Amino acid sequence: MLLLKMKQAALVALLVFWIPFANAHTESAESWISNIWDQFKEAVDCTSCQALLGGLKLVAGFGDNFMIDVLTGVCDISGAEDPDVCAGVIAGEGPSVHYSLKNLKIGSHTANTFCASLVGLCKYPKVREYDLTFPAPKPSTSRPPPSGEPPIKVVHFSDTHVDLAYETGSNYACSKPICCRTYNENDAPGNTSSPCGPWGNSRCDPPHRLQESMNDAIADLNPAFSIYTGDVVPHDVWLNDKSEVLENFNATYGAMEKSLGQVYAALGNHDSAPLNLFPSSKVPSSYNPQWAYDALTANWISLTGLPSIESADEYGSYSVLHPNSNLRIISYNSIFYYKYNFFAYTEPMEYDPNGQLKWLIDELQAAETASERVWLISHIPYGNSDHFHDHSHYFDQIVQRYDATIAALFFGHTHLDEFQVSYSDYNNRTWDTATAMGYIAPSMTPTSGPPSFRVYDIDPVTFGVLDFTQYIADINAPEQTSPEWVPYYSAKEAYGSKLASPVTDPSAELSPAFWHNVTVAMENDPTVFGDFWARRTRGYKVPSCTGDCISGEICALRGADAQYNCYVQKVGFSFEKRDSLGEGARERVLPECNHAGMAPLLAKIAQRASIAREMEKH
Repeated sequence: MLLLKMKQAALVALLVFWIPFANAHTESAESWISNIWDQFKEAVDCTSCQALLGGLKLVAGFGDNFMIDVLTGVCDISGAEDPDVCAGVIAGEGPSVHYSLKNLKIGSHTANTFCASLVGLCKYPKVREYDLTFPAPKPSTSRPPPSGEPPIKVVHFSDTHVDLAYETGSNYACSKPICCRTYNENDAPGNTSSPCGPWGNSRCDPPHRLQESMNDAIADLNPAFSIYTGDVVPHDVWLNDKSEVLENFNATYGAMEKSLGQVYAALGNHDSAPLNLFPSSKVPSSYNPQWAYDALTANWISLTGLPSIESADEYGSYSVLHPNSNLRIISYNSIFYYKYNFFAYTEPMEYDPNGQLKWLIDELQAAETASERVWLISHIPYGNSDHFHDHSHYFDQIVQRYDATIAALFFGHTHLDEFQVSYSDYNNRTWDTATAMGYIAPSMTPTSGPPSFRVYDIDPVTFGVLDFTQYIADINAPEQTSPEWVPYYSAKEAYGSKLASPVTDPSAELSPAFWHNVTVAMENDPTVFGDFWARRTRGYKVPSCTGDCISGEICALRGADAQYNCYVQKVGFSFEKRDSLGEGARERVLPECNHAGMAPLLAKIAQRASIAREMEKH
């Protein structure tokens, strides 16, 4: 109690600091820029993070344009990015930050979640209980055994991020968040000693021709259908606008429609302008990117030939029965639960934005009643550190209730080759409490490793995953006329023989128990973990991972309910450059999507502020 009172007193003292500024004239932006910059330098713990939010809330009280001017000035002082990047990012996402800040209650669950999930300066608040109502009790049924029928092939690809402005020969060592564009004369082809190749570069989003090459490779495999787990738009987030996003939708989805058969897609956090901002219906409709929902829905209907997908125009989610089968594919909007969606911090934080969880329960109940099998597809894995703990827990409860109906879950977003296992008891994570499996596919964009796609062998009756083969391409191979897409590894070949009870039968399912046992093999044999760790980035700049890092990563694989994923946010504002892969315990390679937008920009500002603070001490 004494400690709590001391913390409250400290918070009050820090908030009192802002009182002289509360009545400041709105034109005194320079003084606000200076004082907010000072508060960034002082943000070292939960109390000072709350105080910083208090100052930003006061700035927001003067209007969104004033707040945008102040934050842009702070960004310029920090040197976090080039001035045009500062201005573009903050102008785009600033109105959403303003909307959330002006309603924020300092010290609330929402404010604590902000300081915990974005900057690690507060402990993550305890998950709030929420009463999920299920229409019927859970039946005694379990996962069906494999049918033994010849498998079908299904392709999974994700995070294409095609850059239509990619220019072969331009500079890959530019000063912007993404390169291989002519931002100035020095970046132009012929003027740089760091020219981008014709098929892409690891510091750039890929040219359209790389997607066309991948599509041709997929088409040659003749899959039954494909799934795409989102992120069409490139990482030029300071320049993105509606017209560019729509142009990217047309190019990327048009190329799929030209070369591939049916493709079931999901919404990515980049798939609007500004990125990340998908408000619930409780936020004024003027902020809603309805144009993006409408455009995506039209493309998705064309890709599947299923008019029933038109329901996605409401908030990016749909549920359809794959033709001539008992497989239901449910694509849901995970951006409602994304820590970089500033609208999600609207006070108070919603338990079920747009009633999507209730909708999902209704769809799964109908599928269970009809003896259908279900695939859930989305962009952000619900156990990922980017996902709010509250909603991850609620979602996991739904998965536990319908685990006999859900054949598998499929995600993207991290750009890495990963997986997540769900358990009925997270205090006793064993093979017999493993209940569901989430497959996380790596990206086509090469910023985290060679471009890649995945081919699943699927039981045509149960729609369980029997195996998958990861394909990659070397975009830097000299004198190639087109990248060669080659098998990288097979999951069953890589892991099946390493288990205490080997699983090598081609007709055996890669069940949740199988994947739990893979994590046990990782614990027992460093080579198994090391191979997984290298495959995660397809062999690209593999970071060191030993000791606590290994334990933490294995825990993350067993952490589909995010509160149990053992992820420890690095204390303080932190930003990892995409080519500085951190070492040590839980300093993970963050999703590439986390290097784009206002939240990581604010983190980079604060990192510069902390450097300035240390320099002032000496």
